[in-house]
Amino acid sequence: MTYALPRLREEIAYIAYHFHWRRDEILDLTHGERQDWVTEIARINTRVNEGG
Repeated sequence: MTYALPRLREEIAYIAYHFHWRRDEILDLTHGERQDWVTEIARINTRVNEGG
């Protein structure tokens, strides 16, 4: 199964922006691991934006 390049770039940019990880480190993650980190970052952002 192929993974859409635009979505992959979006995940890499999102994780790199928030956690300052290098592209190679992010690409070493499995698809599921990247999605888990994207979800966790979104939770953190929501909590911070809501003042919690």
